[in-house]
Amino acid sequence: MSAVAEAPVVAAAADARKAGGWLLVATTILLCVWVLLPIYLLIVNALSSPQQVTAFPKRFFPSFDLGSLSFFINFAGVARALWNSVLVATLTMILAIGFGAPAGYALSRFDFPGKGTFRFLVLMTRAFPLPLLALPLAVMFIRTGLDDTAIGLALVHTTLALPFAVLITFSLFSGIPVELEEAAWTLGCTRWQAFRKVILPLALPGIAASAVFAFTISWNEVFAAAVLTIENRTLTAFLLQSLGESPLYLKFAGGAALVVPALIFIFAVRKYLFAMWGIANR
Repeated sequence: MSAVAEAPVVAAAADARKAGGWLLVATTILLCVWVLLPIYLLIVNALSSPQQVTAFPKRFFPSFDLGSLSFFINFAGVARALWNSVLVATLTMILAIGFGAPAGYALSRFDFPGKGTFRFLVLMTRAFPLPLLALPLAVMFIRTGLDDTAIGLALVHTTLALPFAVLITFSLFSGIPVELEEAAWTLGCTRWQAFRKVILPLALPGIAASAVFAFTISWNEVFAAAVLTIENRTLTAFLLQSLGESPLYLKFAGGAALVVPALIFIFAVRKYLFAMWGIANR
């Protein structure tokens, strides 16, 4: 094919690449707006006065009126509900990683009968809707004394987060060559020492990312918290119970109180989330 005949083909390919690049940029911007705009509007309304929340047209920048947030924070029961949310989410994070990481390591390093079935069953635990299990769970918790307790709710949240913790850590440990452990064994390390000194530092960012995921699941869960607790409600259940008939500005303040702590927590551990990609791509 001559150079003259090839020129239109090359130009068409360049135009296609350029169009694909613009499409990628437009899609990225659209997704960012889709995610960030509701959060921005929530924070703007939470930091505005009650009159500005219901006024029209809306302000693009908040007036930094803290009256709504101050009233909400000082509302009876909010501080205790916030503490319960932090406590339950922390317990869920510890339990999910404490059980999920060893299970993920075992799945990635050992072969045993029923390994594939076990992985499938771990995934299938998410196929059962929580409302279907609410009544049996409530009865069992009442009989065992776990109803209306932080540890009881944390156990339920752990069952929601555990499948993801197992599968994420399984993928992480599978991405780390087993030869690194074998080299540590030849140098005199036991299996535990090889895991602690060689594997764990490499997998720690991914484990931290899995912990963040478990924390977020527990922090945002509302159904089990509303059904299984009465006096020790988490913030999500408290908001569902108390703000249903509240003014709009208090709903925005409650939403901000629920969203902002999770955002701060994720921002604080962002380096582990970013480092996870480095492990996953090895």
